[in-house]
Amino acid sequence: MKNNAESALLARDGAHLLHPLHNPAAAGTGKVWVSGEGAYLVDANGDRYIDCLSGLWNNTAGNGRPELIEAAHAQLQSLAYASGYIGSSNPRAIELAERLSAMTYPNINHFYFTSGGGEATDSNIKMARYYWKLKGRPEKTKVISRVWGYHGVTFAAMCATGIAAYKPMFEPMIPGFVHIPSPYPYRYDAPADAPSQGIAAANELEKAILAEDADTVAMFIAEPVQGAGGVIVPQDDYFPRIREICDHYDVLLVSDEVITGFGRTGKLWGLQHWGVQPDLIQYAKAITSGYFPFGGIGVSDEIADVMLDGGKPWMHAYTYSAHPVGCAIALAMLDIVEQEDFPAQAAAKGDYLMNALKSTFAEHPYVGDIRGLGLMCAVEFVKDRATREEFDPTEGIGPKIHAAGVERGMFSRVRGDVYCIAPPIVTGEDTLDRIVDILAASTKAVLG
Repeated sequence: MKNNAESALLARDGAHLLHPLHNPAAAGTGKVWVSGEGAYLVDANGDRYIDCLSGLWNNTAGNGRPELIEAAHAQLQSLAYASGYIGSSNPRAIELAERLSAMTYPNINHFYFTSGGGEATDSNIKMARYYWKLKGRPEKTKVISRVWGYHGVTFAAMCATGIAAYKPMFEPMIPGFVHIPSPYPYRYDAPADAPSQGIAAANELEKAILAEDADTVAMFIAEPVQGAGGVIVPQDDYFPRIREICDHYDVLLVSDEVITGFGRTGKLWGLQHWGVQPDLIQYAKAITSGYFPFGGIGVSDEIADVMLDGGKPWMHAYTYSAHPVGCAIALAMLDIVEQEDFPAQAAAKGDYLMNALKSTFAEHPYVGDIRGLGLMCAVEFVKDRATREEFDPTEGIGPKIHAAGVERGMFSRVRGDVYCIAPPIVTGEDTLDRIVDILAASTKAVLG
């Protein structure tokens, strides 16, 4: 039973507030967070919890960073808001675009800013359509993405998202969105004659392009590591083959770096692990460490040249695009990423965490897979290790393990029976050890 402080706030919450993924059945059972420090959150009762998912994958620098707070304060004092529409700009937006040009893939040098990842997905869908129209190929409008991919839940982004639960109550979907299987090394079954599992999974894209007609396909959008879908790390030969297919059929490759950007995977950008350059990128979350709603897209020189030479306006806009306060916080956050070497930190701490998870769970009878890249990991629970049989969803094993973790002072998210682990990059090894200990105790409480 929650004590009076949190119970009273939850009662007020339920009276008026609608939440993302709102579920009336869950009203009154959540947490009310009132403060945070580093990798920890504090609830209304004063109890501390490990923030095992960095908020929603985004708070990589942790709570209480004075550099980010001071950047916001200074910018608010000089200019709180000004339009970013053509005809207006602000120094922080100019500086941020310059900074990103020096940090992103070499072919990405033009940037448009949004308020978050879903808006970035919609922006890239519209950019791809605009590009192909300028190229005299207006029939290239279709979007191919992957099962278990998450690209947001604004309407177009939701159509690209490959997690079925988000869609039934909003159907019909927009036509022209196609999903192919995830490479999912633990569960993708390649044909017996395939060169490799990764090549077979990548070739699912070629099959879809041919089935749809390459002259109608605008783009393929993919997370370097699928996050909300269960931390799915692709095979080493997967993305190089994807790049080949996109080049062969004139399909734009869009890298959704909303979670993987700015160091989370052990590289500054996710596709750097496989030496692949995309045509478009999108980012959000860690660019401000969650201190301000902010995101954007990055556009290749080829697409930008066509756009800028086309002479036709790109009729796409958001009121808060290039918000000066968001840009100021992003600039301060990029200082932290570089000065504290977040990619190297994530690589080292990710190795430490994976070793601890494998040492603890490798022989567990109900753990089928332990996976991750950088400080982005997951443990997948199964009914039968030998056959990879899943638990019946009605058993709610994943949610039960999560609830047991909350009782023990750790908060994260699950995808079915996959427990996701992505704490702030600043998390210390003692806290990483505690994450493993709490997950082990929670697993024992639920599965024995």
